[in-house]
Amino acid sequence: MRILLIIIFVFSTLFSFSQTVRIEGVVTDSIKSPIELANVMAVNVDSQSMESYSITSDKGRYSLNVKANKTYLLRISFLGYRPKELTLVVGNENVVKNIVLDPDSVELEGVEIVNEMPVSIKGDTIVYNADSFSSGTERKLEDVLKKLPGVQVNADGQIEVEGKAVQKLMVEGKDFFDGDTKLGVKNIPADAIDKVQVLRNYNEVGALKGLENNEENVAMNIKLKKGKKNFWFGDVTAAAGPDKRYILNPKLFYYSPKYSINVIANTNNVGELPLTTQDYFKFTGGFRNIMGKGGSRFNVSSNDLGLLGLRNNRAAEILTKFGATNFSYSPTSKLTLSGFAIFSRSDTRLETDSRLQIVQTGDRQLTEENADQSNKLGLFKLSATYKPNSKLQIDYDALGKLSDQSEGTSLFRQILTSQGNRDEQIFTDKTQKPASINQNFAAYYTLSDNHIFAAEVQHLYQDEDPMYAADLGENPFPDNTTGNDDFNLGIVDQPSGRFNLFQNRFIKTNKLDAKIDYYYVLTPKSNFNFTLANTYSNQRLTGDLFQQLDNGTTEDLNPVTDNDVRYRFIDSYLGLHYKLLFGKFTIMPGLSYHRFSLRNEQQGTLYNQNFDQLLPDFYALYQIKKSETLTYNYAWTNSFTDVSQLPEGYILTNYNSLFRGLRSIQNATAQSHSLRYFRYNMFNFENIFGFLNYTRTLDAVKRNAFFDGVNQFSTPFNSPRVDEALNGSGSYGRSFARFYKASLNISMNWSKFNNLQNATFITTESFTQSYTLRASTNFKNAPNIEFGYGYTQNDYQNQTFLTDRPFVNLDYYFADGFSFVAEYEFFHYYSRDKSVNNEYDFLSASLSYFKKGSNWEFKVSGTNLLNTTSLNDDSFSEFSFRTSQYRVQPRFLLFSVKYNL
Repeated sequence: MRILLIIIFVFSTLFSFSQTVRIEGVVTDSIKSPIELANVMAVNVDSQSMESYSITSDKGRYSLNVKANKTYLLRISFLGYRPKELTLVVGNENVVKNIVLDPDSVELEGVEIVNEMPVSIKGDTIVYNADSFSSGTERKLEDVLKKLPGVQVNADGQIEVEGKAVQKLMVEGKDFFDGDTKLGVKNIPADAIDKVQVLRNYNEVGALKGLENNEENVAMNIKLKKGKKNFWFGDVTAAAGPDKRYILNPKLFYYSPKYSINVIANTNNVGELPLTTQDYFKFTGGFRNIMGKGGSRFNVSSNDLGLLGLRNNRAAEILTKFGATNFSYSPTSKLTLSGFAIFSRSDTRLETDSRLQIVQTGDRQLTEENADQSNKLGLFKLSATYKPNSKLQIDYDALGKLSDQSEGTSLFRQILTSQGNRDEQIFTDKTQKPASINQNFAAYYTLSDNHIFAAEVQHLYQDEDPMYAADLGENPFPDNTTGNDDFNLGIVDQPSGRFNLFQNRFIKTNKLDAKIDYYYVLTPKSNFNFTLANTYSNQRLTGDLFQQLDNGTTEDLNPVTDNDVRYRFIDSYLGLHYKLLFGKFTIMPGLSYHRFSLRNEQQGTLYNQNFDQLLPDFYALYQIKKSETLTYNYAWTNSFTDVSQLPEGYILTNYNSLFRGLRSIQNATAQSHSLRYFRYNMFNFENIFGFLNYTRTLDAVKRNAFFDGVNQFSTPFNSPRVDEALNGSGSYGRSFARFYKASLNISMNWSKFNNLQNATFITTESFTQSYTLRASTNFKNAPNIEFGYGYTQNDYQNQTFLTDRPFVNLDYYFADGFSFVAEYEFFHYYSRDKSVNNEYDFLSASLSYFKKGSNWEFKVSGTNLLNTTSLNDDSFSEFSFRTSQYRVQPRFLLFSVKYNL
């Protein structure tokens, strides 16, 4: 904590390093109406550098903080008005200066613009000048974005602007690895960035802009400096340290108007993971959910094995090899080809101690688990866009995924129940090689200003083959455990006292979505949208569960452990939406008529289900001001399970968990209400964001679970009771006197679920809340510091877990080439009853030298300098809650050399 107190003291002294005064006033037009979003900058006459800047509020107000006893040029501009330049001599007192702009698009002769506004607004686009916010310590796009007002980047590389997630990242208007933000923020070099453009109300199809609700869509485009265009740029980093630690990370980029190429590679054994397994499975490749506005949900689940996941890329040991390339080529002005290929291999060692407790019975399980993982991942994408004229656009995309994954674990568990305690040693193996290809074809045609057509077709082919093997020290599923003969597996006792169970599954999916939209534009402020759509899905699941005996032979288990399920799902619907703008309001009521047809065949019998349903939805937007909105969404949705919930043969989902599906499972129906408030004030970069969502689910697909201690048997059923969920988030942030900013972020989630446990209804509730308060500086020629405090509280039934997390980050550019960066986090993780009470902290720091004009950079860095050995987390699963402590990599010291192209 001594480090924390010293850095906070340094921070407090920085606020008074020079005397400043304030220039303020109001910018109006010739009839005294205030001009919002006008640019005002103060340029120091002696140094010809920009001293301060402001963007006027909705009342035309501006405020500039400048040094005392200086002469300044005030430059004021706004699109559609004649720019104005004033000379102002400032003494020791604040100055009030009101300004009037005259309508005129012709710029003043002789006015030389030597400085750029750090932030400007052009319609729906916010433009940040990167150099205005950089202090010299930035190395990647992530470092630049974190200093921009209103922009946040989380640990997973997700960018948020004005409280909205950035859905696409581009460089010079070209998709960077199909818009994936993580690869961009972690690899694009900071010194190549000229402008950061935030594109609000973004729609990839220009013909549909304004016809659909794009208010939540945000994209980001990176503009490169002139010296980085039409030339190769990038860098190659090599690092080494004690204990044979290493990093090799080359990155090359080329951008021209006709084509672009990006190449990224990384091999290391210090825990850097450019692409995690979780990233791989959620990588959509930019494919849109074309059936999203129809009101029904049929999502093909990933029938993976649930390989242990990393926490913030931390584990006992991680070795990584990664390679990726991305290209874009425009042979003509009408055709653009693009694509990427990504390969990744990671070998990981995870060491975890866990405590599992069943909510209803209080039975517990303590485990010590060591797991070795191997993940080989491949992603491939090819895209083409053809725009022969302004009326027609044709798109084609194909995304392929391949992986080869395995995990072997050694697990020791202690079972603590009311019937007694016992120990067991367990060994498990998981392997899978899933593959999929997703294709999309879309055509958009504007017949006239009033008649617009869109046709989209998507096809998914997916092949999965998860295999699970468990070597057990006891029979987890003894006969008649639940008093129900259906759960009599007939596991054979062996002379060795061990039980070897194997589960094979094969799941093939063919899913075709097709949709035609017709937009009839009545007026510039109203339109009808007619939709004709169909989802057709065919799935087949096969598999078997068997026991390997001590003599090497195999034994099929009883009564039914083989599965062969054929499942067909069809959703045909007609939809109608009407969009109307009047005054400050936008409303869009909608209604869709669905015809559902479900069919599954297994064990020689057939089950059919056919029904019709009307699903309404409603959208409303209140545009309070230019940068202040209130949005309401209502949706009534039908959610359908895929084939994974249907097999009535046994599926071994874990060493102590057995599942049996239900062919007659019905869909769940949910009603959701969401409210979003947003306000952004460019005058002081104040941003306020609030979101609240309530969901009420009927006929939810739940589990009927039978427990024998901590071992469980479960089947799905449609609950007659209502599940509820309420979640909300909010943030407040603003800048102070240009160099300081602060923010508060809040998130809360409450849920109530109903399940059957041992044939008795149980209701479980969970409530999680998180708060983060932070403050930071952004000086050009002084140390910059960010400090804050995070608090998390997780309430699971009768258990509460809390985390206090103060943190401090420091970066300092000094002596014309040296950069010092340090990050410190302290964690206090404990339960309310103090049965868990741990403290740990992390410190990382680096000192680098890079002289302007040189191609070489040298750095000494250290991670986990305090040599913390483990971290904590917790989770809740409706029947149980779990707390875990997992080992992390030790202290690393590295010396690196980087060559900049």
